[in-house]
Amino acid sequence: MISWLVSAMAAAGVRDELTCSICLNLYTDPIMLPCGHNFCQGCAERLLDSQEESDGYSCPECRAEFQERPELQRNRALGNIAEHFRPNKGEQGGSDICCTYCVCSSVAAAKSCLHCEASLCDTHLRVHSKSAEHVLTEPTTSFMKWKCSLHKQMLEYYCWEDSSCVCVYCWMAEEHRGHSVGSLIEASEKKKKALRNVLLKLSPDRKETDGEAQRLHERRREVEEKAACWIDVITALFRDIKEQLEAVEKRVLNEIYREEEKLFLHLCTLIQQLEIKKDELSRKIGDIEGLCNRQESDFSGAVMEGGHNKHKETNHIQALDSGDVFMDLVSETLLKGLDGIFAVVNERLYGQEATDMLLDISTAGDQVLVSKDRKSAVCTLTDLGRPRTPKRFVYIGQALSTKSFTSGRHYWDMKVSESEDWRVGVVYPSTKRKGKLAVIGNSNKSWCLYRWTEYTRPYKVTYSVKHDGKDIDLPHIRSCRKIRISLDYEAGRLSFYSLSQPIRLLHTFTASFTEPLYAAFLVIEENSFVKIIS
Repeated sequence: MISWLVSAMAAAGVRDELTCSICLNLYTDPIMLPCGHNFCQGCAERLLDSQEESDGYSCPECRAEFQERPELQRNRALGNIAEHFRPNKGEQGGSDICCTYCVCSSVAAAKSCLHCEASLCDTHLRVHSKSAEHVLTEPTTSFMKWKCSLHKQMLEYYCWEDSSCVCVYCWMAEEHRGHSVGSLIEASEKKKKALRNVLLKLSPDRKETDGEAQRLHERRREVEEKAACWIDVITALFRDIKEQLEAVEKRVLNEIYREEEKLFLHLCTLIQQLEIKKDELSRKIGDIEGLCNRQESDFSGAVMEGGHNKHKETNHIQALDSGDVFMDLVSETLLKGLDGIFAVVNERLYGQEATDMLLDISTAGDQVLVSKDRKSAVCTLTDLGRPRTPKRFVYIGQALSTKSFTSGRHYWDMKVSESEDWRVGVVYPSTKRKGKLAVIGNSNKSWCLYRWTEYTRPYKVTYSVKHDGKDIDLPHIRSCRKIRISLDYEAGRLSFYSLSQPIRLLHTFTASFTEPLYAAFLVIEENSFVKIIS
């Protein structure tokens, strides 16, 4: 036992001699300063770099000073010896730090003693001193970070004025005299308490951020799912369009073939008749030539007969001039087929068509005439004297639809005045029925597209969209005769389209709809009109 202890102490002494005093690890590529002390090459270079701005260079061991940066000479012999003492990582049980006192084999350290500057395995830890100055930490080789760089003593105190850890000699030194210096453990506890308070404040923010991130992830998944759904819809739609186009092409070609065959047979019949007539004419010409040598009366009769036949032939030729029948045939068949394709596209993209869109006369103001079919609204300057009810608009030519929308996708088409002002859009049923806020677009309960005229010379016509009293001009529109309003209630999208050639998206509002939506129509000037055509 005594011999083992002696050899352990000797090995520990040799290991200390092979330890760099800067990083407290075994030498790595050791070098030697002119004063004779050895250090790791990396440690020495970093030390000398840090002394660049000072008046000179010095050795951290003996404080020997050098006027110029010393040359670093590699100590190969010391490096080779250090390599023999370097533990094999595969034998450490997963730890890079070995017990200082287990010299016969490399045993992973369980703790490190800052006072002894040694690492201990579980066996040596049981017999280690338990006194207060022997502070145990997780296995480490960086003992210097726990000690004062100047006095090489344990950092046991904390200076609150300088916010720095100090040893007992630093505490008594001039630069910390009169400062508030306390136990490092107490300072650590105060810092931890302050950090816990910060953590308490940050936790709700973190929770809120997590919630927001979760909502964004869910929104992203919704976007991905909706995009995938639309990809399937459009792929199927174009597949059907291609099939229908091929069917339309086949119908048009079949019509052309049938008409060609019909005309061909008709022409063959006419040609056959003309061939017969040609033979008859040839025979008659022969007869007439024979008569030329006979009496004059017979000749005259032959001439008259020939003239009568010529008249009939002319009628047959006129019957052939029937115009370009193919153009009319192709146009009719093709347009019918394309109308069917457009109907499929509208149904697939916009959902159920609002075919039952009618004007609600009970909401119509005194300045709006509603047609018998309740599809048209026309402005009149004559007060119609309609009875006042809670649903009716007062002093404005505005009316709502009988149909409301609380879900789904819908669209409706309209013809509008090209020379008089109007407004079209949607409103909540809770919108006011009198005053400025009753006009569609002027409140946060209505959205509209409108035409208005600036009566300057020359007159200036502008198309704009409006919601909550805020206008957005649409300068790229010159004229608008047909309009489509498209509504996706769940998605909160309201879009306005111009159905002129080419069809264009004018504007899209986005909102979270909270009430049913009614279509709204406003006619402003005399004879201005809006007509539902969907």
